[in-house]
Amino acid sequence: MIRHHQWLVLCLLATLVAPLVYAQTTAAYDSLLANRLGADKIGMKVYVMAFLKKGPNRSQDSTEAERLQAAHMANIRRMAEEGSLVLAGPFMDDGELRGIYVFNVSTVDSARALTETDPAVKAGRLAMELHPWYGSAALMEVSRIHNTLRRQ
Repeated sequence: MIRHHQWLVLCLLATLVAPLVYAQTTAAYDSLLANRLGADKIGMKVYVMAFLKKGPNRSQDSTEAERLQAAHMANIRRMAEEGSLVLAGPFMDDGELRGIYVFNVSTVDSARALTETDPAVKAGRLAMELHPWYGSAALMEVSRIHNTLRRQ
């Protein structure tokens, strides 16, 4: 059963991916790009989505919470640079659901191993809920495009 917040996230991702899928249907098929991105015959691939939630241990003082957040962000950058994390971002309210990851792995076990490298997860500040997800292989290009948009 999909919970309300998960449904909202999936709708958000569908809105994000729809222009990419449309662009793929109006452009000529690029077999080299499809192969490089791991696309199947309809341009999709399996990922694992993680819902980051408030963890059971959020009692750290502000200094420790800041240190864990910095280490959490460093871990995100590392996973993105190695290609195992396709998309990540926080939710802007202060609810139970803190953010999402989309992992470039095909199994929940592989994603679980990646989440276990996160210092905030290790400390219990965050918890991950993992689900296999089938989406456009074009998501693999988000990080490359993002890097052209941000001012360093």
